[in-house]
Amino acid sequence: MIEQELYKLKFPIGEFEKPETITQQHLSKWISSIETLPERIVSITKNLNDDELNYKYRPNGWTIRQVVHHCADSHINSIIRFKLTLTEDNPTIKPYLEDRFAKLIDYSEPIDSSISILKGVHKKLGVLLRSLTEEELKRKFTHPEHGKLFSLEETIGTYAWHSDHHFAHIEQALSAKGKY
Repeated sequence: MIEQELYKLKFPIGEFEKPETITQQHLSKWISSIETLPERIVSITKNLNDDELNYKYRPNGWTIRQVVHHCADSHINSIIRFKLTLTEDNPTIKPYLEDRFAKLIDYSEPIDSSISILKGVHKKLGVLLRSLTEEELKRKFTHPEHGKLFSLEETIGTYAWHSDHHFAHIEQALSAKGKY
């Protein structure tokens, strides 16, 4: 029972499920979700004080502040992964240790710099992703942690899920404190 509750807190929108066939409708919805993440984060965090930015979405989870900083770091990596895949043949991407990133000093700082990063990266991502041809969407990279190839079209879905997943964490943290 406790494990099930923690799972729901960890994955408030569930885990990413790749559709059997990825359609243009999926891609359009996913890209819109990616494009709107910065404005959604600004909207939900703009009136939060320092104490509220330190609310956690689950026991032993990250604070809202850490979630915002993580999204910036993750999505910086995202655009690099897309560009490597578009310019190299089946590159192997470099993973990073997000839990260790979250312990670095910048994750305790105000979120304005990470919001600026998100705005810029997501603007560029939207332009890039909307321009991809059917052939480019099928290009792949290897993720060494998983030891398998991922297509760009699947990766668009993964990053849309990632955006919505962490936005739900922010909502969850605020809701738990009666602020949302």
